[in-house]
Amino acid sequence: MILRFIAIAALSGSCFAGEYAVLANGFRLHADRHETDGSIVRLYANGGVTELPVQQVTRFEADEEAPTAAVEVLHVPTTEELIAAAAQRNGLPAEFVKSVVAAESAFRADAVSPKGAIGLMQLMPSTARDYGANPADPRQNIEAGTQYLRDLLVKYQNDDHQVLRALAAYNAGPCTVERYHGVPPYQETIDYIARVLRKYAKASGD
Repeated sequence: MILRFIAIAALSGSCFAGEYAVLANGFRLHADRHETDGSIVRLYANGGVTELPVQQVTRFEADEEAPTAAVEVLHVPTTEELIAAAAQRNGLPAEFVKSVVAAESAFRADAVSPKGAIGLMQLMPSTARDYGANPADPRQNIEAGTQYLRDLLVKYQNDDHQVLRALAAYNAGPCTVERYHGVPPYQETIDYIARVLRKYAKASGD
């Protein structure tokens, strides 16, 4: 199975008016607005801009979602809903993020590893601090973990083995990936990558 993710611009917040750029690979990126300049499409969101080749964008869809405060207060989102929301905000397939959560913690919000990784996406305290998250809070844990996963995919976006390196870095740390110039020869990391990709393939029907 060959997977490839595009570079994703930093997105934040919950539900904002604007639009979604629907990409040729099926991903949807939220933007406040867009401009087309020849062969380039610029997506503007939260003060930043992402440039994409125009052929990667198939269409734009209006964002009409406007949940009320009362609904948010009364509804306690499930883990799957938190994953889906975080994945959408960060431009990743929900099933991919869900596969990482399954491999990391088996969906246990109270999971703590012998090395000190915490929660659903097994964030190290230092990583949680980097993303301003409380790793014991499921919503913040998933959001920070998804952002970190997105940032790793962006880091390796020009690498032929982008997804493998990103997953290896998530599991063993970016410094380890750099030291070995790819997936480190750690059985734990090799098994982890295989587990995530197997779950994702099954969930996506590949």
